[in-house]
Amino acid sequence: MVKIFFDRAAKHTTMDKGLLEVIKGCNSVLRVSFPLRRKDGTITHITGYRAQHKHHRLPCKGGIRYGVHVDLQEVEALASLMTYKCAVVDVPYGGAKGGIRLDASQFSVDELENITRRYTLELSKKGFIGPAIDVPGPDMGTGAREMAWMKDTYTMLYGNTDINAQGCVTGKPFSQGGIEGRTEATGLGVFYGLREFLSNKETMKNIGLTPGIKGKKIVVQGFGNVGYWACKFLAQAGGIVTAVVEHDGAIFNSNGINPDALNAHRMKNKGSILGFEGAERETTDAASGMEEPCDILIPAAIEKSVNKENAPRLQCKILCEAANGPTTPFAEDILEKRGVLIMPDLLMNAGGVTVSYFEWLKNISHVRFGRMTKKWEEHSKQRLINLLESRLAPGESRDAVAEAAALLGPSERDIVYSGLEETMINAVNQTRETAIRLGVNYRTAAYYNALTKIEQCYKDGGLFLA
Repeated sequence: MVKIFFDRAAKHTTMDKGLLEVIKGCNSVLRVSFPLRRKDGTITHITGYRAQHKHHRLPCKGGIRYGVHVDLQEVEALASLMTYKCAVVDVPYGGAKGGIRLDASQFSVDELENITRRYTLELSKKGFIGPAIDVPGPDMGTGAREMAWMKDTYTMLYGNTDINAQGCVTGKPFSQGGIEGRTEATGLGVFYGLREFLSNKETMKNIGLTPGIKGKKIVVQGFGNVGYWACKFLAQAGGIVTAVVEHDGAIFNSNGINPDALNAHRMKNKGSILGFEGAERETTDAASGMEEPCDILIPAAIEKSVNKENAPRLQCKILCEAANGPTTPFAEDILEKRGVLIMPDLLMNAGGVTVSYFEWLKNISHVRFGRMTKKWEEHSKQRLINLLESRLAPGESRDAVAEAAALLGPSERDIVYSGLEETMINAVNQTRETAIRLGVNYRTAAYYNALTKIEQCYKDGGLFLA
């Protein structure tokens, strides 16, 4: 799929065909196999992968996923998508991706830890992990726990010689060098990007919607980390989440579903959204949930969830891709003919890698954001307030509450949110401008921008020993 979208954008460039082929292919691929002795004494064979797509910028960056369908082809495709995603949002990384083929539910926590640590060792032996080389992060089936194991393993191996060892992975727990705001980063990025798109009056007029998030009916497919946080921020901005779709079914409420209440229910019910008290109705037919009439459909789960079979039945005006590769090329063609506006994955779900970049910067600078400037900013604001108060008319009262709020310097989370907002706004506007200039859809425009930025790197840096 990624190669098809790549080729559609490449047609609009004037790039050398040979260079396009260089950019399209993966630079380095690793397949590892190792044994695991189970608790019952039996031995299981474990297979893992890591692909580094491009080295025009270093380090490479991309998640590690655990799943029964993980294979080399999937990892290579997602690594290439990471390259283009980083370029779209101006994050100075090459793309990478990795994974281990397993069903995590069939292993104990201790066994998963052993698998993760051995996988990290195998990556380190071949130069596929390191703060200056390749920086993994969480993906489907992994999270902060797995990243902590990887970081600890790498630090045990190289911490005495690599002062930046903590930056070998991102998405870590805060105690292990993580950053405030990383957990919600992808969902928040979806919100910022969607908000910026919806603020354009001309764009909204073309699809028959009013500007802004407020009052928009939203259906979300996938209520994991990304889906939950996207729902939460959109609901806070006035959006109405009318349906949530999961693997075991879908729930509906025309007046809006409370994301926090649904998340609490899901945690108590082994990941199921069914039986939620805040739902007006529910169904075990998950596929039908995506076909609920809405203004915005947000696929936030697996690849190819929007395909040529269900695309004709979708009843949304905007398709906002929060997952990686949720829409097939056939489905995109069908939806475009029907006038559906598609906001592409390589732009809309780039919040995760953006904040991972901030975490990496924090790790290699060895200081949290705001530590050096927060109090200076507060003192500076105090001096400004004192100056303004000296100009108050006799008898004019102060607003103590507003003054206290104005005095606060930014926390690390504030700085992370600000940096992500700036990144998403700039990337959305660059994509929209390119789409208008070339007369193409937003996905082609995003790929076009990525390709031209990568081309410039090769032009300026040259082709080594070519």
